[in-house]
Amino acid sequence: MTLLANTPKPPYYAVIFTSVRTADDNGYGETSNRMIELAEQQPGYLGAESAREDVGITVSYWADLESIKNWKANTEHQEAQKTGRKLWYESFKVRISKVERDYGF
Repeated sequence: MTLLANTPKPPYYAVIFTSVRTADDNGYGETSNRMIELAEQQPGYLGAESAREDVGITVSYWADLESIKNWKANTEHQEAQKTGRKLWYESFKVRISKVERDYGF
């Protein structure tokens, strides 16, 4: 994963996952890396960006809402979600947004 995702010309969608982690790793790092690998294989995946301090923020970019729905329904991803609720996160929030404009250099 590069530092900044190379997204196409809008419109496209962003899934913004913000979280507060628990203290122990409990396999989080390994599973996190696996989820990136798995997401990259999904139709409609465009890229992702992630940062962690006190609050973690991961933004994944998708071509359309159907691609996001399919990613959420992925069996391995669902198992990671269940484990996250039990072991890895004190709290989290998922937001889905349509990107209508972007710019940068």
